[in-house]
Parts: sequence; structure tokens; C-alpha cells
Amino acid sequence: MRRRPSKDANLPLLEHVLALRKVLVISAYAVLLGSAIGWFFSDLTFAYLARPVTMLEDIRFITTTPMEPMLVKIKVSMFIGFALALPILLWQIWSFVLPALKQNERKYLYIIVPSSVLLFLAGAALCFFIVLPLGIKFLIYAGSGGVQSTPFVTKTSYLGFILTFLLTFGLVFQLPIVLLILIRIGILSPQTLAKKRRWAILTIVILAVVISPTPDLVTQILMAGPMYLLYEISIWLGYLVARRREKELASK
Repeated sequence: MRRRPSKDANLPLLEHVLALRKVLVISAYAVLLGSAIGWFFSDLTFAYLARPVTMLEDIRFITTTPMEPMLVKIKVSMFIGFALALPILLWQIWSFVLPALKQNERKYLYIIVPSSVLLFLAGAALCFFIVLPLGIKFLIYAGSGGVQSTPFVTKTSYLGFILTFLLTFGLVFQLPIVLLILIRIGILSPQTLAKKRRWAILTIVILAVVISPTPDLVTQILMAGPMYLLYEISIWLGYLVARRREKELASK
């Protein structure tokens, strides 16, 4: 007779589900609280986010439905909420992704989370101040062809466009954190990353083409360049991480 599995066998899965639920609940509350605060600053924030378009000549924002201004205000409030809750979100995510950290290794979260926040903000800043102005000019003027036209941009489409850009660049800039964690736990080594540079360049170019919010070559180059620079930085920092790991293993 086949023996029924005990209930204890499901405990690890149940614990993971409960941990994920805790992450989602805390993250949702953090974003909602930040969104409530962001509501009062949403108009100023959208005006600032719209600068890459408003600074150009002969381009105007339009609304196509009565609900569009309110929907834009809500989305911008949620964007502010996400930005304010970013440290909490990243803390929850990394705590869930790295559950195997021992008690004496939890201190690494105090390094990982601030670094992750700074890299996310650096990616978003690069996108907003450099990539977006160039990309928008290229898309609007290079795509106009020989027929003269007056560009009109809806607030909803522009907001979705710019938020996709900011989120993509912020996530791409998490590459060093991921690589250094893999080196720290022994899955990767800096020597392996150094030997695979050619494949890394090819992968980065393909990734930039796939995840780039726009199909133009300018945006893809501006995304692939920083990604490869971050890859190189990860290699050199990886030597320090690997050396520290070897010392800790030798002392045990």
C-alpha cells in the first residue's frame, strides 16, 4: 500500500507562499501610502516628467477623453508612491530572494538594498536626462518623413512611454547586484565573467534590442553601453567579493 505523504512535506512550500504574501502585502501598503502622499504633488511631477516634450518646439499635449486627466493624475500619484516606497520594496524583494542568508549574513542586506536603490535611481536618471531627450527627438523628427505635420501627444500615451523607459533602465542597472550575489554564493566567478566577455557583449546587445522600449538604434546603443560598463565593474568588484569568500571558507 502506498504511503501518503505527511503534511510536514508541504511546509517549505507553505512557508514560501506565506513569505511571498507578506512581501506583497507590505509592498502594497507602502505603495498605497506613498501614492496618497504623491497625490498632492502629482501635477508638479507630471509637469517635470513632461519636460523632454514641452522643451521641444511645436509639440503639444492633448487629452482625448474626459477621464484622461484624472487617470493621468492617479498614475502619476502611483509612480510617486512607487518611488517613495522603493527602499521598502527592494528590501522586501531581496529578503525574499535571499532567504538562505544566515543570521550573521543578514548584514549584507544593509549593503545590497542601498546599492540597489542607488543603481535604480542612477538608471532612471540616465534615462530621463540623456536617453529620453535624444530618443524623443529622434522618434518624432526622424519619423516625420517628407510630409510636414504637427505632432500631438496624449498625456496617457506619453506617461506610459516614459514610465516604461524609467522602469526598464532602473531594472537593467540591477545587473551588478545580481552578478555579485552569484559570485558571493559561488555560482559564478569573476574569472568566468572575464573569459565570457565576447558572449556577454552579444547577450547585452540582444537584450538591449529585446527590452528597449523603442526600436531605434540610438536608444539601444544608449542602453547597451551602460550595461556593458556595469558588467565590467561587476568583474572587478567580483574579484574583491571572491577573495573575501575564499578567506571566510579558509577560516572555517
